[in-house]
Amino acid sequence: MLIDSDAVPEREVPVAKELDSAVVLVTGVMAAGKSTVADLLARRLPRAAHVRGDIFRRMVVSGREELLPEETAEARAQLELRYRLSALVADEYARHGWTAIVQDIILGADLSQYVTSVRTRPFYVVVLAPSTTAVKSREAGRRKTGYGVWTVDALDQSLRGETPRIGLWLDTSEQTPEQTVATILENLPTARVEMH
Repeated sequence: MLIDSDAVPEREVPVAKELDSAVVLVTGVMAAGKSTVADLLARRLPRAAHVRGDIFRRMVVSGREELLPEETAEARAQLELRYRLSALVADEYARHGWTAIVQDIILGADLSQYVTSVRTRPFYVVVLAPSTTAVKSREAGRRKTGYGVWTVDALDQSLRGETPRIGLWLDTSEQTPEQTVATILENLPTARVEMH
């Protein structure tokens, strides 16, 4: 569903009250538009912080082990630490009256675990799920390269075949980031998740 991005004025978000002291997770594969959408969403709200999950990976300056398709125990432990840190930071922002917009690649069973690790409620999950064709096109147009040992098709399979259908899933293949943010705000009840 596409929503006219002019339908919700940038400074007046009718759902802003609902998002007070909340956490919103924006996830999806690399080049799905997570950074742009999370940043735009945060800027539409009166008090919001953009929590970039990857920042916790980049903070590790020695001993970092990247997650590869054949993951090691150490790479898995570092990934889980990164997720715990972003959940803690998001909870702290929310506890102090901010809306925390968390942006990271959280797929498969990790998504269910992340939902239980965030203590704040309300908590919203938005999964950006553009087509592989759209992701490949976006990746080709980016300055940074996300894919290497990973392929778009492999990550898409993990997204669609292994990730539980939690929250609001959006095919953003034909949407601008502004349209995606408008769709998220329009469909917040669908994105809301409860404690399992």
